[in-house]
Amino acid sequence: MPSFDVVSEVNMQEVKNAVNQAVREVDTRFDFKGTDATFVLEDAAVTMRAPNKFQLDQMYDILNAKLAGRKVNVKCLDREPLQENVSDARQVVKVRQGIETELARHLVKLVKQTKVKAQVAIQGDQLRVSGKKRDVLQEVIGMLKEAKVDLPLQFTNFRD
Repeated sequence: MPSFDVVSEVNMQEVKNAVNQAVREVDTRFDFKGTDATFVLEDAAVTMRAPNKFQLDQMYDILNAKLAGRKVNVKCLDREPLQENVSDARQVVKVRQGIETELARHLVKLVKQTKVKAQVAIQGDQLRVSGKKRDVLQEVIGMLKEAKVDLPLQFTNFRD
């Protein structure tokens, strides 16, 4: 029985490379000279620190450009609320990986609403879709690509 997995994965090595490029750009840019603006990558979160909110927004734009240049989908980024005090501002940008349970349930509901003969099972942070024919699975892939999801989806492990 043919099947495939729906996942949301990010290449963390490319994220690390993009953050390193962003650090180098902030160090060389004239408008950041003399400031204490930095990026710090810890696990799956990038902490941006700058003297004010305006510079944080500029740093986020730099990070987006570097990630896009390294072919990392920027829809996987989740900006947390800004934390500001007298001397500086900081913001954590999380790199989301895996499909959350709520989104997985929504995707299962979407597939079931189309009335295709495919079974969808939630397996941790991914979905397993199986059906009797390859054409049915390709139809499900097309439907999921068109769905308005705020997370980049990949289709892996296609088995016939």
